[in-house]
Amino acid sequence: MVNQGSPKSSNFAQRHIGPNTDDIQRMLEVLGLQNLDSLIEKTVPQGIRLQKTLKLPAAQSEYAALAKLKQIAAKNQVCRSYIGTGYYDCITPPVIQRNILENPGWYTAYTPYQPEIAQGRLEALLNFQTMIIDLTGLEIANASLLDEATAAAEAMSLSYGVCKNHANAYFVSENCHPQTIDVLKTRAKPLGIKIIIGDHQTYDFAEPIFGAVLQYPASDGTIYDYRAFIEKAHAEGALVTVAADPLSLALLTPPGEFGADIAVGSTQRFGIPLGFGGPHAAYFATKEQYKRQVPGRIVGVSKDAQGKPALRLALQTREQHIRREKATSNICTAQVLLAVMASMYAVYHGADGIRNIAENVHQLTVTLAAGLKRLGYSISSEYFFDTLRVDLGTQSVKAILEACQGRNINLRIFDATSVGISLDETTTPEDLIDLWQIFAGTDNLPFSIEELSPSSHLPLPRTSTYLTHPVFNRYHSETELLRYLHQLETKDLSLTTSMIPLGSCTMKLNATAEMIPVSWEEFGKIHPFAPPSQTRGYQILFQQLEAWLAEITGFAGVSLQPNAGSQGEYTGLLVIRQYHETRGEGHRNICLIPSSAHGTNPASAVMCGMKVVAVACDTSGNIDLNDLKAKAEKHSQQLAALMVTYPSTHGVFEEGIQEICAVVHGHGGQVYMDGANMNAQVGICRPGDIGADVCHLNLHKTFCIPHGGGGPGMGPIGVAAHLVPFLPGHPVVPTNQHSQIGAVAAAPWGSASILVISWMYIAMMGAEGLTHATKVAILNANYIAHRLSDYYPVLYKGKNDLVAHECILDLRLLKKSASIEIDDIAKRLIDYGFHAPTVSWPVAGTIMVEPTESESKEELDRFCEALIAIRGEISAIESGKMDIQDNLLKNAPHTAESLIAGEWNHGYSREQAAYPAPWTREHKFWPNVGRIDAAFGDRNFVCSCLPMEADQ
Repeated sequence: MVNQGSPKSSNFAQRHIGPNTDDIQRMLEVLGLQNLDSLIEKTVPQGIRLQKTLKLPAAQSEYAALAKLKQIAAKNQVCRSYIGTGYYDCITPPVIQRNILENPGWYTAYTPYQPEIAQGRLEALLNFQTMIIDLTGLEIANASLLDEATAAAEAMSLSYGVCKNHANAYFVSENCHPQTIDVLKTRAKPLGIKIIIGDHQTYDFAEPIFGAVLQYPASDGTIYDYRAFIEKAHAEGALVTVAADPLSLALLTPPGEFGADIAVGSTQRFGIPLGFGGPHAAYFATKEQYKRQVPGRIVGVSKDAQGKPALRLALQTREQHIRREKATSNICTAQVLLAVMASMYAVYHGADGIRNIAENVHQLTVTLAAGLKRLGYSISSEYFFDTLRVDLGTQSVKAILEACQGRNINLRIFDATSVGISLDETTTPEDLIDLWQIFAGTDNLPFSIEELSPSSHLPLPRTSTYLTHPVFNRYHSETELLRYLHQLETKDLSLTTSMIPLGSCTMKLNATAEMIPVSWEEFGKIHPFAPPSQTRGYQILFQQLEAWLAEITGFAGVSLQPNAGSQGEYTGLLVIRQYHETRGEGHRNICLIPSSAHGTNPASAVMCGMKVVAVACDTSGNIDLNDLKAKAEKHSQQLAALMVTYPSTHGVFEEGIQEICAVVHGHGGQVYMDGANMNAQVGICRPGDIGADVCHLNLHKTFCIPHGGGGPGMGPIGVAAHLVPFLPGHPVVPTNQHSQIGAVAAAPWGSASILVISWMYIAMMGAEGLTHATKVAILNANYIAHRLSDYYPVLYKGKNDLVAHECILDLRLLKKSASIEIDDIAKRLIDYGFHAPTVSWPVAGTIMVEPTESESKEELDRFCEALIAIRGEISAIESGKMDIQDNLLKNAPHTAESLIAGEWNHGYSREQAAYPAPWTREHKFWPNVGRIDAAFGDRNFVCSCLPMEADQ
């Protein structure tokens, strides 16, 4: 008999799952249950329970799994890639690699929705925004987007929304990167936008356009002067986006100075490994007049309760959960960890360092061009930064590539007569000699590198300054940067401090063994467009992970391309849309969405050209079956899809889920399951068996990719057999040769390098470990719900008075009894050393708690005791013992400075404020700022670094 505490097959599972055997038994006794199986029987509807064990490889130890993955990694071939196309090898400063990328203090933090305990990464993101504003010459920038191609698509959407000339055509320069063009085409089609691909030099504006996108420098390396085109576009009322390489902007006139309305691009070459395509931090900059239409997140400057400058996410009224189908974008995440790395790359090097890197890359490119000309080749561009398009003349591409293969070098193939070479900061003079020898066909060159020494002449030279703020000029020694990074890290609460009990976000253990392979060169130094012969290790990784995820979900096919949960939603609906079109039912455009759904659901549906129809929920939080049937019947001929989250957003396993799916199918629709809560299903039930046709998976939740302070993530989709032909393709590296929807992300397999995390997790857990983890996640949630139910009502429960993997605590009556708002409790939890649960969602005035399987009983009890103690503090207000305005909750969180500086005029002691629980005396997390005034920040919008005197 398998013991209750942990599966016998994997010692890793014992370390991943928090409660031990005895703890599990004690929690079951509290719930009045004999074993975990009885908990699942009472929680999960019998009709959907999986009646077999998942067919996955046997669980491996950490050592064995790492050894196996190392064997797979060895099948990748690390070459010198001069392919360019928006991706470059670079040097990650070791101080940044060790102290950010490999540091759980940075990568296990959550999105900074509680800014008082996120000042460190908010400052790093403000540095990122300042860096982008400086380099692009535009007025505002956001805190990163997913990749350059999707950032360009967001720019197109913004342009479409704000342009007043009623045009529906968008001009795309033929010299944009091919993946950007394809993603734009994918995004435009369901919105009815016409994409015009052409030469900006000859476009006559005969057909009105609402916007345009230009590459700077162009994909073939040419530096164009776009001013005349932009003037004509503006005369037509159109907005112009420039996709610009940020390193080139150290030497070239920034887009904002020659008239661009929007600038987008990738900061990958600012110290972020290639990683076979990601994750990388894209940027988005524009004019301040468009600040409320900017996709993603913007970090803004505000002040705290003591008047001290403090940072928070600005303009939150445009978030998807508020605006829903009226949201300007479905993007609800960013690439925070990568944006932090890129910003610190700029902090470390400073303006002079960045310029030196840019000048060195450019000078090497000029020297390379001079040598190639000496060898009889012609360069297609007179002006270039780091990329050359080399016309081969009578020389064959095949001969050049064969010579490259012998030296482990990759070039870009433009066509049968030309190749591209893009240099980067890792390039050396010795590399130039290798390249010349390839093109010369001999090792004996007719010149030496010293003979060449050509002078550089760039058009549109940059004259304006950048990175002038002291933060970019203070930390250039490793000692100083190390201390700065540690200082910022200590301002943030991460999983290294305590549990982060956020409902629908699953902040579970990100095991060190899972994270180690991310830094391996065999995964990190591979260009996304490298030849397939060099990426066999990655292909094995993808094939195995896709097969495992298909088995876990019950689907026939999986696409790993979507690089965020929001992108998974969008992709899944595109697949459904294309399926209907192929069947001659393109008129199906109604998407039914429960009123409880996450706000990205309706935003994604609108992006796919669908019309949202809301479905009511009953008093138990379930989909109102009668309302669903009525809406499905009413829209039967136009019904495209239902989007449903399971377990529900309200934290219960809905009993009627199979009937819900059957109703939709009966009217010709498809069922899209939001996989945000998949961690309550793994090994217990499967979306494909329940009746879903598509499901996206948040690998950064269920499958252990860390949140990274708000990104990266991965959102692959699984689909039923009839939808497999419609999975995304890619214009450079075929991923689905029959694809009819094109690419949804810049890289063929999204953020490929972090897929090793999920591979390691599944490999080490095995079927038994994964199933056990799901059971314990459900147990932990029910234990918390039971312990707290006498103090805070649990809003929704299943038929046996149990919840799924999360529970919603109702705090609404406290506003009437004690004038206590939801934020007061969230901020007071900080004084106890905890991150708040999800606040006021999906129901205003409630908190949604999800403990995950990784938290021990001791930590669960500590969290419960904190909330129980806070309820006691509220009782003191209700009884009149504590002032209704001046109390422990209203003044929370309490900073060390507020406790020791000045007079103490509160009706409670400093000790009560600072040390409300015994554990806070042993380990105290001090917030860096007091409660932040969000409204002030929106009224006084600032999204770049303040002058240093503001910190005084």
